[in-house]
Amino acid sequence: MIDKAKFIKRIYSNKELDEIKYKLKCLGKDTKYDAYTFCLYRLLTTILVFILTIFILKSGYVLAPFIMIGYYYLFYYFNITRKLKFKNIRLEHQALYFFEILTLTLESGRNLENALRVTCDNVDSEISQEFKKALDEMKYGKSLIEALSDLKEHISSDIINNIILNIIQTNRFGNSILDTLYNEVDFLRQKELLTVKEQINKIPNKVSIVSVLFIVPLIIVLILGPYLIEFIG
Repeated sequence: MIDKAKFIKRIYSNKELDEIKYKLKCLGKDTKYDAYTFCLYRLLTTILVFILTIFILKSGYVLAPFIMIGYYYLFYYFNITRKLKFKNIRLEHQALYFFEILTLTLESGRNLENALRVTCDNVDSEISQEFKKALDEMKYGKSLIEALSDLKEHISSDIINNIILNIIQTNRFGNSILDTLYNEVDFLRQKELLTVKEQINKIPNKVSIVSVLFIVPLIIVLILGPYLIEFIG
């Protein structure tokens, strides 16, 4: 039986494999693949698409290479890039509420570790689960700084990773964590506001597209309908 890992390593470079491993790790439960299984399925299904294109389409021999290449990159996009994009959007949306609660918990006088545990216990979200996993790793001898540093390897959102990095540096150098979190929460609020404004600004364009596709043809049919019926009659 062929060793899956050795076979994949002959085809993919270490850099490509490391990137796929990192992104799949960031996806967590949102993917059913490990890096080697993903690469193997990607190759096998691409070959299958190539063969089917040749036999099904009349000009299959001409189109097969182009369809194969397109499928190869789309497989990566839909199974990694797209899923990771939506996960980052969810995490960044949840981050505002999570860090607001964390800030309030720190204001009550708790230290960072206890504040994180209380926040994770009271906030039910994906980002809360990520922090909870990091805190659980402290049971195996990791310090809080090490656990938070490792957490950055499981999250691909630059915004959240920058917040974690600022918390780590603030805690390491003894600066005020509350001041840091106040600034981060303000930044997240501004980002949420800009996101909402962006969505509102897109509404006219969406309405215009709907109008062109559905309403305008309907109006034309209503106006020209009687003349068409008279012409046919």
